[in-house]
This record gives sequence, structure tokens and C-alpha cells, in this order.
Amino acid sequence: MLRYIYKFVLRERVFFVETIHFPNLHREVLTTLQVNIGYKCNQRCSHCHVNAGPERKEMMDNETIKLIPKVLKLYNINILDLTGGAPEIHPLFKDLVIKASSLGVEIIDRCNLTILNEPGHEELGVFLADHNVNIIASLPCYSKENVDKQRGHGVFERSILGLKQLNSLGYGQEETNLKLNLVYNPLGPNLPPSQAKLEEVYRKELYTNFGICFNNLYTLANMPIKRFAAQLANSGELEGYTKLLKEKHNPENLENVMCKTLISVDWQGTLFDCDFNQQLGMKINGKANHIRDLASQNLDLKGQSINTDEHCYGCTAGSGSSCSGALGK
Repeated sequence: MLRYIYKFVLRERVFFVETIHFPNLHREVLTTLQVNIGYKCNQRCSHCHVNAGPERKEMMDNETIKLIPKVLKLYNINILDLTGGAPEIHPLFKDLVIKASSLGVEIIDRCNLTILNEPGHEELGVFLADHNVNIIASLPCYSKENVDKQRGHGVFERSILGLKQLNSLGYGQEETNLKLNLVYNPLGPNLPPSQAKLEEVYRKELYTNFGICFNNLYTLANMPIKRFAAQLANSGELEGYTKLLKEKHNPENLENVMCKTLISVDWQGTLFDCDFNQQLGMKINGKANHIRDLASQNLDLKGQSINTDEHCYGCTAGSGSSCSGALGK
């Protein structure tokens, strides 16, 4: 396999890492439109690969927001995956959900849980339930110490309050269709453990200690880009973590990587193969570079080559990692 030297600059420090060319990938039938509608967030997590936080100002404009339902309908896309930042902060979040819901599209809200008890968002949970929005909620551990270390002081308690509110609305209950899935991220430069085994522990701990129910647990590997990469570089662990991801590469996971059926849209409307490529500025191949290109004509996207680089090993290492958790059976 082709070996080359990959150079990148991080916080005015230059690193040279020997890498192996990632296998070629091509797009299949598009099923998911993942849209980052803004980087503003009420939290500032240490592992955040988009560098989101309260100080960020980038938000999708009204004209670009209006194109999203049109693209969903034109390409018969089944899933609208809304992310950020905290996507709920965007002033047009609810309007977009209402319009997408009217199309019969499955809507996913990637929720940080604390937004549910943020001033001005007290009725957010009711709105999400009324429009049957599936929630994928960040909860990197079931212990207060680990969550607050990764996400900030007091976040665990506020997350538990958010989960209890969602449970009271029917989320995570077997008798409803309101899906509540949780997301686990390792605290440091390690691969996630077995998703099935960890889900059992989460389920027991959260129900026993807080009476909380949920549908599924998704385990995600932390990507060595942006804020997490800077953190690893400062601790001298970046090169070791990058090496670990490559050593644990599992070719079988290539069949199910999310970029094959997903297009990522940033807050400016620019198109990418995934949310991680978005943060690295690796734009999509082909004639369509912006969501307005998708909205203007029905393009055949199947077979397009997907841009890859060494960070892609984060999706194929071990049991694999995607926006819907582990890839391995």
C-alpha cells in the first residue's frame, strides 16, 4: 500500500506522521442528509471535533435553511440528521423540523441534553415529542466524575434532568415510538469497548440510580481532529493515538461506513462526505459543491468517489464507528 508523509500544522506546531493510504470508497444510494446548522453551543466539550462553544457565531442563514426540505423531497431522502453545536439554538430549528416532518422524513436531533433545561428552551422536549423527533443524546459516561471532566462542571446533573424529562414525555419507553439513543465517547485516546456489553452496564446504572430508560447506546471513537487533536498534541499522545487507529483497522467495517449513504452539509451550505471531512475542509467530489446545486437539479450521486485520509481509520478501527454507533456485528 502507498506510504507517504502526512504533514499538518496544529497550534503552530508541525508534525510528520507516516501513514498508509486509506482504501478507496464510493457513494451508494443517498439515504441521509446530515446538516450542521451552526457551531454555537451552550457547552464546550474537550472531545468536540467541531470546536463548538458559546462563543461561536457561525449559523446557517435563512435562504440555505429553506433549501433543506426541497433537497429531502427531490432526492427522496429518508433521514434528516440535525447537528451542531447545539442545533436547537438556531432560531429556525423548529421551523425546519416542522417542514421536514410534513414530508414524512425521519428526523434526528443530536442533543447534548443540557439544552433541554437552558433558559428559553424549557418547552423544547415537548416540541420534539410532538413532532416524533428521534433523539441521539451525548452521555459519555454514567458517572458524574467522567462526564464533568469531559464536558464541564455540572453537566452530568443537568444531563440526568434532561433524560428524566424526556422519559416523562415517553422517550425511551417500549410502548412509544419516541426513540432516545445515547452516545458514549471514550475519555481519552482509546477505542470504545464492546457496544453491547457497555449498553448493558449503562442500562443497569442509569435505571438503578436514576430510573432512566433509553433505547440504544452508540459507542463512537473520538476523531483526532480539531479540539481533541489539539488536546492529544499537548499531552504528547496524538501520534500514538493515530497509530492505534491504523493498527486496529478492520477492513470488514468498510462495507458499512456512513459516508457511503450520507452527505454532510455545513452551516454555509457546502457539501462534504461526512462531518469529519467537513471540519478538515475536504469538500465533496463531483459537480455539486453546495446544497443549492442539489436543489437546482436531481443529480446522480451514486458511484462518486469519497474523499478519505488518515482520520478515516477512526471509523474502521476495532468494532468501527459511525453516527449510529459501532459498525461490527
